[in-house]
Amino acid sequence: MITKSIASILVAACGFTAAARPPNSSTPASGQSERPLSPSALAATADGRTLYIACATSSQVLAFDTAGAKVVGSYSVPDSPSGLALSPDNARLYVTCAAPSSTVRVIALATGQVIQTIPAGHTAMAPVLSPDAKTLYVCNRFNNEVAVIDLSAGQQTRRIPVAREPVAAALTQDGTFLWVANHLHNGRSDRAVVASSISVIDTVAGKVVAEIALPNGSGLLRDVRISPDGKSACVTHLLSRFHLPTTQLDRGWINSNALSLIDLLEMKLINTVLLDNVDRGAANPWAAAWTSDGKTIVVTHAGTHELSVIEVPALLAKLAKLPSILDPQKPVDYSAASRIAADVPNDLAFLVGLRKRIKLEDKGPRALAIIGNRAYVANYFSDSLSVVDLQSENCRAASVSLGASVEMSALRRGEFYFNDASICFQGWQSCASCHSSDARVDGLNWDNLNDGIGNPKNVKSLLLSHQTPPAMWLAVRGSAEEGVRAGIRHSLFTVQPEEVPAAIDEYLKSLRPIPSPYLVGGKRSPAAARGEKVFLDENVGCINCHKPGLFTDLRAHDVGTRGQFDKPMDRFDTPTLIEIWRSAPYLHDGSSASLRDVVTARNARDQHGHTSHLTPQQIDDLVAYLLAL
Repeated sequence: MITKSIASILVAACGFTAAARPPNSSTPASGQSERPLSPSALAATADGRTLYIACATSSQVLAFDTAGAKVVGSYSVPDSPSGLALSPDNARLYVTCAAPSSTVRVIALATGQVIQTIPAGHTAMAPVLSPDAKTLYVCNRFNNEVAVIDLSAGQQTRRIPVAREPVAAALTQDGTFLWVANHLHNGRSDRAVVASSISVIDTVAGKVVAEIALPNGSGLLRDVRISPDGKSACVTHLLSRFHLPTTQLDRGWINSNALSLIDLLEMKLINTVLLDNVDRGAANPWAAAWTSDGKTIVVTHAGTHELSVIEVPALLAKLAKLPSILDPQKPVDYSAASRIAADVPNDLAFLVGLRKRIKLEDKGPRALAIIGNRAYVANYFSDSLSVVDLQSENCRAASVSLGASVEMSALRRGEFYFNDASICFQGWQSCASCHSSDARVDGLNWDNLNDGIGNPKNVKSLLLSHQTPPAMWLAVRGSAEEGVRAGIRHSLFTVQPEEVPAAIDEYLKSLRPIPSPYLVGGKRSPAAARGEKVFLDENVGCINCHKPGLFTDLRAHDVGTRGQFDKPMDRFDTPTLIEIWRSAPYLHDGSSASLRDVVTARNARDQHGHTSHLTPQQIDDLVAYLLAL
């Protein structure tokens, strides 16, 4: 067990003799399994003495004594713990356990027993407790909704639809508005403006009353947190320059990494600041937290393994000085990158002097909790906590291991490399910057170098990519293995030893489909069962190219979907239909926001299935079947 005090750990961290540790190197803890822990959510008691840690891949929650810097207990849960919330009296811990049919487990901390099990939706996460501790709000990610749970009744009383894939939420102090971060946008990707949003729920009315638009290219949202004074919120996300060809990474040409500030009282965006430097990216911002005095925002960077520590009053003051338009009566300051407020999301120097970047020894910082003047960071790939004294000028982070040392398998290394921006030129992005952390989609069109310039394509899910060659929409890579290596060269702009792409191959091969949220009790609905008959009807012809099994014929076709950027001879790879429910928008150019659009508006000449003769009911049934795959 770890016996050092936090003070001694921090002193050691300030010296010059601390050795860097590889991911998953840790000190054994009693009863720890041989699986990695993957700490991914944190919740601290009001007195700061205990920190609860959700471990995603070991199905347990750890209790960590902050004074003794050691794990003092653990609680087993049946599914991956995806979020934590503590009751105001610290007597109960609410744990969302993510699964196709998720549950919320309520643990009585005095006894360590689960005293209540509450059904939730598909991949429940980010639980938020109401001020009176009577209601729990839970993001049902793949149901695209927020569940309202009556804790006394132990059941969901309301399900509120939001934009798409809610992954984080924060409640105003009076409990009247819930601010929800949507991971992805929910429209077409062939538009000039494509961005994810924040959904604002009126908890009394039980409905979304506002959508806060983020800047064009905003996506892969991870966190939303409200300031202690209740006036502002901050949101972590990527800011993707999808309208530019991916010819370089310098100065955030492809992806930049951002923090947006929102005025809660007026329900509007204040501005978006970049967390990168001119010559060094800060890839994959994840968690955010405010210090109790509201003077500091801390952000974890899961791709570059570091923290940003931002001075809030100085930042707000600097933003407030910028006009919305230039005053023609005033002299122009040509030395300023931001002369008006609209310039800020493109200004890589805006945070100079307002932010410190703190490098961590550990890998994959995701969850974050601030206790007093210290930031506690959960490192997904190192099975550790980083502890940072926020008042220290020079000390680097201390590292505290959470469990037994578990050697990384090739699969685990592949997942790490997939999310690691240190294998990218200047750390601007990782594979996860376009495919999210689980190798699916970001919902954007990108003009990659694989098939020339000037023909943007929608990001494809990498699920089953190795089983369904060729790769890329125009089949320019004969296999996913070729695609992985080309991606490192042309998207990360580096050359890596073969061990890196080989490990990524193993990770991608290991991916398995997630059961569809459109299944009913794990089975197809009556509509989907009828839709299967439509799909298999040879006169409709879906099965000609999407043969059951992998649901692709592994060939490229002209299916009448060429657009303004495509060449007359272009043929497009037939994608698998497995897990198609979560890969919108659809077609190679993202021109269909829904599957109904695919088989109706984008199939006027019956070139990808003979669907024009189908009745509205048959169309509904066919779509229901596809969404169930």
